[in-house]
Amino acid sequence: MKKNALLAFAIIIGLAAVTLLSRTIDARRANNPGKSAEESLYVSAPTAKRLSLAFNGLASDWYWMRSLQYVGGKIVAYEDTHEGRVDFGNLASLNLGLLPQLLQVSTALDPQFMAPYEYGAMILPEIDSDQAIALLNYGISQNPSAWRLYHHLGYIHWQRKDYLRASDVYAVGAKLPGAPPWMAAMGARMKGEGGSRDAAREMYRHLYETTNEEAIKSMVLKQVTRLDSLDERDAIRSVLSDFKTRSRRCALSWREVFEPLRAARLKLDGNTGAPIDPSGEPYELIKNGCDVGLNINTKVPLK
Repeated sequence: MKKNALLAFAIIIGLAAVTLLSRTIDARRANNPGKSAEESLYVSAPTAKRLSLAFNGLASDWYWMRSLQYVGGKIVAYEDTHEGRVDFGNLASLNLGLLPQLLQVSTALDPQFMAPYEYGAMILPEIDSDQAIALLNYGISQNPSAWRLYHHLGYIHWQRKDYLRASDVYAVGAKLPGAPPWMAAMGARMKGEGGSRDAAREMYRHLYETTNEEAIKSMVLKQVTRLDSLDERDAIRSVLSDFKTRSRRCALSWREVFEPLRAARLKLDGNTGAPIDPSGEPYELIKNGCDVGLNINTKVPLK
């Protein structure tokens, strides 16, 4: 008992030391953003597994939390440096070079821990889709009956616009015990209309319903607002096009097209008549009133 207590104490002290070290490293990286491409973990996945002894689950949790802190820190640093928000549809601008390694170590320490696979499926395709596929394939090899991993792997291939491959992955996952009927339906839909917005909405709905991770739910909801905004902009463009046909010029203000915008059931600002996007910001007239664009302050992802 005494030996186990000492061992546990040593592990706790070690994890505390690593935490302090990581914070010091983060502070130095924040002061040297140009060196982000050279980031690497000091401990590989196999080494971390050996060092964690019987505390693999605890160490896996730590690397998982480290992954979230790493991304969060990058977002804060980016917004402070660029004096603007991060586009969650283009996370490559954050230089998240360390994230694949962090997720790999977390899953190597605890291959049955689902959260890193789900997070990797949502984030890694923006950084390196091959790394994302490798992570999910590893998860499937370690959890061959986990249909949710096939769902997330199918999502990655869908993001790559490889709809036939996505269809195949869903079809395989649909045959697993406990897989819901919509897995087979998604497999069929990918072949016929993989690139449609309706298919995207269904994809995001299932992603939202099958995860308990709030970070993933938040990212999914942002993508749903993007789809809503795309539909709204199509409706606005139709109104602007009709106005141009009738008036032989583009709209000078939103007030000139207020009635047809209201008839299209768009949310409008009572003072300016501007249609409001899903994040609560007014759309802008662009191209001399011939087209519509997002406001600079919008929280709708650009892609």
